[in-house]
Amino acid sequence: MTSPARIQPDKERKRKNVTYREARVYLDEMSKYGSVLGLDAIRGLLRELGNPQDDLKFIHIAGTNGKGSVLAYTSTILSEAGYRTGRYVSPTVVSYLERIQVDSDWIPEERFAALTGRVRDAIAALEARGEPRPTVFEAETAIAFLYFQERDCDLVVLEAGLGGALDATNIIRNTVCAVFSSISRDHIGVIGDTLAEIAENKAGIIKPGCAVVSAEQKEVVGNILRERAQSMGCSYTEAEESLVCISREDCRGISFSYKEETDLHTGMAGRNQAGNLCTALEVIQVLRGLGYDIPKDAVRRGLERTVWKGRFTVLGERPLFILDGAHNEDAAKKLRETMEQYFPGRRMLFLMGVFRDKEYDRIARIMGPLASAAYPVELPDRKRGLPREELAEVLKRYCPCVKLPDAEPEKSVEAAVLLALEEAGADDVILAFGSLSYLQQAADAYEKAQAHDRAEETGK
Repeated sequence: MTSPARIQPDKERKRKNVTYREARVYLDEMSKYGSVLGLDAIRGLLRELGNPQDDLKFIHIAGTNGKGSVLAYTSTILSEAGYRTGRYVSPTVVSYLERIQVDSDWIPEERFAALTGRVRDAIAALEARGEPRPTVFEAETAIAFLYFQERDCDLVVLEAGLGGALDATNIIRNTVCAVFSSISRDHIGVIGDTLAEIAENKAGIIKPGCAVVSAEQKEVVGNILRERAQSMGCSYTEAEESLVCISREDCRGISFSYKEETDLHTGMAGRNQAGNLCTALEVIQVLRGLGYDIPKDAVRRGLERTVWKGRFTVLGERPLFILDGAHNEDAAKKLRETMEQYFPGRRMLFLMGVFRDKEYDRIARIMGPLASAAYPVELPDRKRGLPREELAEVLKRYCPCVKLPDAEPEKSVEAAVLLALEEAGADDVILAFGSLSYLQQAADAYEKAQAHDRAEETGK
């Protein structure tokens, strides 16, 4: 007898079809219940779905800053080497569907809708039995596993959501490589009160016998990761950022070599990328040692073709308009170094929006003095976002000119972009930074303004 957990795609036609809009409404409703750390609910949900994750192999990435970039480099290289590679990321910038990809292609709306229907039915069965109700992130994670199983992925590069040990993604068992990008203070009081506690939590993704790769870390973090790896019988490799030899670097990308990998280039820029690049290359080297065939030309093509919007992304010039998702102290320090190195002597105007649980005063103290003018904006998630009026008061301590555009909160991003463009000279630099959640709004507002300008020029 076939278990309900083993419903196959061809049997989806026998139930009421779910549209993409209905799937999004269902998941949006789930988001109102908030998030709960722990694995009991997702364990039950995946059991109901036939444990699709057990048919997959994973490269699991945790960290505070750089997770997305390491994931992007690694997964693009693997795709170029001929491996069907799944990606699971959060948060996203461009589209909701961006969070689930195979070989850089987003999950189609119809497949997302159909798999959401399966997950919805499984959750209903759990609730009928009085079992724990999954969170929206757990539901999305289950949808991703189903899709990667359906597409028969060779490897899945999986980004941990919050922390590591109790994050929904940590339900997996078949971890080929556990990877750690830079770990610093973030989500204080949620996954730990100290850097050591945060590192212990993130180290929870290490599985017995897997390979472990880490970016260079502060001593306390490195010791924790190394000791956890040794206790689990894992190899441990730490990237050596000092061995990244950069031959050219500007806001358009980096040309570099690292150990035996020479004459490489990436279009991704920023002072933080050297650490992300060598971490990804160490992952590739470890995979080669495990028998994966990844030629040097696949590495070269993969790095050249890696795109990750919102990570020091240049949208336009004269004035330069840049997006960056720096939303904690460590990322802000790297962003300031980047701005000072790339644009010495140039006038800068900043848009900033952050969640209220971030170290926004420290971020403002680091970035504020660089700006000739700053424009606080409201985030789409008004419950978590720091109101722009409160952010303005903080920025005023460090920036000589802070302006609140005359607009409704939900239109503050577009208003700030327009005001910055009006006040910027051709040689100035506009930087929108902070939470990734508003950067697409900023990009859309910029493109709208550019289209308007082009239309006026054509009209003349």
